[in-house]
Amino acid sequence: MPGSCQILYEDNHLLGIVKPVNIPVQEDATGDADLLTLLKEDVKRRYDKPGNVYMGLVHRLDRPVGGAMVFAKTSKAASRLSESVRSRSFRKVYLTVVHGRLPAQNGRLRNILLKNAKTNTVTVVREGTPGGKEAILDYTVLGFTEGFSLVKVDLLTGRSHQIRVQLAHAGCPLYGDQKYGASVNKPGQQIALWSSLVGFPHPVTKQEVELISLPPRQYPWDLWSEELQERALR
Repeated sequence: MPGSCQILYEDNHLLGIVKPVNIPVQEDATGDADLLTLLKEDVKRRYDKPGNVYMGLVHRLDRPVGGAMVFAKTSKAASRLSESVRSRSFRKVYLTVVHGRLPAQNGRLRNILLKNAKTNTVTVVREGTPGGKEAILDYTVLGFTEGFSLVKVDLLTGRSHQIRVQLAHAGCPLYGDQKYGASVNKPGQQIALWSSLVGFPHPVTKQEVELISLPPRQYPWDLWSEELQERALR
């Protein structure tokens, strides 16, 4: 698999994998190898398929973020998964390490976000701002140590850079995030944001599918036990 990319789930309709960090999901201006192309090539090779391989992108992760992702292997599966995303029956749960403490152990953050396509940055704006989009997430603080909090995030909307912007706006920028937490992070640090659970009704069988991936056992993730992180996803 590309970049030691682990397969979490595969059938005729779906491919669930662990996205490696620092690989773009799809082709971007850098021209670097992208996950979508690598997965198509891998499926073509593994199944000895002639011609072009279909691989549908139904959700995205920022380039520096790793973890569970699902791709559609047919256009029908892609259409049904996209509908699950729209109807919010597609569940996205992240683990992240942030600086400081959030105001409560459990809470909901709701903001209006505005993206600047030229600078590829997102800011929190006032309600009614033209182009602003509602962003909602629920969070649970799982632990606090050495000035950092381990936080579980249930993403209820899928806005660009949403978790990074909303938590930074709440006073708790993500560990390693140079874009929204440059004042408290050092260049070269890997952002501590991981797609830990993706859940959805199977596009054909309708049975619930859950893809689970835990962050790597390295700093700052290893400040907390793997058991605690795993338990939080159940």
